[in-house]
Order: sequence, then structure tokens, then C-alpha cells
Amino acid sequence: MKIAIDKGQQAGKHEVKHSWLRENGHELLELPLPVGDYIEITDAVQSVIDRRGDRLKKMDFMGVVNVSVDTKKDMQEVVGNISGRSHARFRDECILAQQNNIKLYILVEHGGKVNSLEAVKDWKNPRQYLYEKKIRKLYNIPKGADFQEEIDELKEHGAKIKRGPTTGEELYKAMTTMQEKYGCEFVFTDKKNCGQMIIELLGGQKNA
Repeated sequence: MKIAIDKGQQAGKHEVKHSWLRENGHELLELPLPVGDYIEITDAVQSVIDRRGDRLKKMDFMGVVNVSVDTKKDMQEVVGNISGRSHARFRDECILAQQNNIKLYILVEHGGKVNSLEAVKDWKNPRQYLYEKKIRKLYNIPKGADFQEEIDELKEHGAKIKRGPTTGEELYKAMTTMQEKYGCEFVFTDKKNCGQMIIELLGGQKNA
């Protein structure tokens, strides 16, 4: 399969999957993509490349791309896209894909027990530990006391406590909402199998 990789990807941070793709006979070409990080270079896409040449821009592919895969290195990057500063950019990319009938898969390379959207509910944000430690010290909450119960009680008595980091449950709800609203789809893998997953999502299994 010939695959286009988005030119905007950070150099040197995707070699595991790119090496797997090359070793398994897939040709890689860097191009400006309208959405996502990977698309298949179909005959229709190739015709646009040939026609536009050096003048090729990302929006030239609108109408000829049906599927795109956007990769996220871990759950922390997903948090940034869903709840952080990059939310608007990520949301706009999902809307652009939806408006142009592009199926956008968001492939999360977290691995471990986070192997489905449902499993995100049980994901523990590593920043939660530092947050709890700080709040316990600030309000003298005993080590063995239930953290959430203590927080709720403090709030009832007027304490204004800074909101903690995004929880797995909160993230699951937000990701589910995005899927339903914008038609994107979150899928999960580990770094070792990411290259293979990209091929499967782009439709390579039906050409095997």
C-alpha cells in the first residue's frame, strides 16, 4: 500500500510504526494532509498529486480522501486534545473531516489496559497523584481518609478547591460525545502494533 504521511508530524517521534510499515512493504510519502496523519494514496489521490505537483496544498485532497488515521502517543495527549489548550484545533479537525465525508480514526498508542473506549473509564491520570498529595497537605487531610469525601465536605463548608486533572470517567464521557457529535472514532493499540493498525484502518486488510 502507498501511504501519505502528514508533513506536519514531528520528526523522529514515529519511527517505530514507520519502520514497521516500510519493512512490511508499504511505501511512505510525506504530503500536506487536510486531516489526520495517514491516508492511503489511491488512484484518485495520486491523480491530485500528479496534477498539482509543487503547488499541492492540503485542501486539494478534499473530495478524494475517504479515510484518515490520526495518531496520539498516549492518553495524556488525548487529554490535551479533549480538555486542554489544543481542544479547539482538534475539534475543528473532526468537524472538517465530518463535513467532507472523511472517516477519521483517532488511534491512541497508549497500550496496557487502555484497549477500548470503555476501558478509558478506569484510566488513572498520573497527574492525579500529585494533585491529591498537594491538596491533602494544604488542607491537612489524613493519608487514610477518602480523598473525594473529604473534598466534598470541605466544599460544603465553603472551601474553594482548585479543580483536579481530568479523570478517566470524565475523559470517557467527552470522547463518547465527540464520537456521537462529529462521527470520528477512537481506537486503541500499543506502539508495537500501531503500524499494523494503521493499515487495517485504512482498509489494507481487504486488499491482502
